[in-house]
Amino acid sequence: MYVADMKILVVEDEPKLASFVRKGLEEQSCEVDVAFDGQVGRTMALNNLYDVIIMDINLPKMNGFDVVQSIRQEKNRTPVLMLTAMGSVDDKLTGFEAGADDYLVKPFEFRELMARLRALTKRSSEAGMQANVLKVADLELDLNEKIARRGDKRIELTAKEFGLLEYFMRNRGRVVSRVDIAEKVWDIHFDTGTNVIDVYVNFLRKKIDKDFPQKLIHTVIGMGYMLKEE
Repeated sequence: MYVADMKILVVEDEPKLASFVRKGLEEQSCEVDVAFDGQVGRTMALNNLYDVIIMDINLPKMNGFDVVQSIRQEKNRTPVLMLTAMGSVDDKLTGFEAGADDYLVKPFEFRELMARLRALTKRSSEAGMQANVLKVADLELDLNEKIARRGDKRIELTAKEFGLLEYFMRNRGRVVSRVDIAEKVWDIHFDTGTNVIDVYVNFLRKKIDKDFPQKLIHTVIGMGYMLKEE
């Protein structure tokens, strides 16, 4: 059984171990990003969608406990496996209290790491199927049924509009640039000569904001857009 086609973030400052984990996961058909310090790991966790995060504790700039606590405060619910040499009961309790979902002590066998990842992603997937709905104010996006609602009104969206709204909602309260949107929603490099993203944002505004007193999509001049409650 494989953890295939998953996108995984590995936050580990020891290059040899990071390379070992990355190679092993890529052999299982996973897409793997690596961060070598806590600050970069936090930024990557908040700016990208991952299926699971593998997190060391003793990291430069920001330790793993603080990284996990910080991303949880930002409403990021990606499953986190702490992978560390710090194996005391107190360390484990600190990790779980920070928001980690599992804890594996170094040294470890790669097959156990894979077993833990399978269990984590299975739980996450089952939870997501039970209630896979994003909510901001009175706006709801059902990711299973691909339906958007605001209040009692169902909103018809194209596939691209749905993807754009999902990206906004997953990044609620954060400024997202046109470059971010191009890369994460359109999967292209941003062409500064086109206004296609602004056009789609306007399409979305007409559908989810125009007929409602509370506006959710806001322009941040010179920076991009933000979805938030006023």
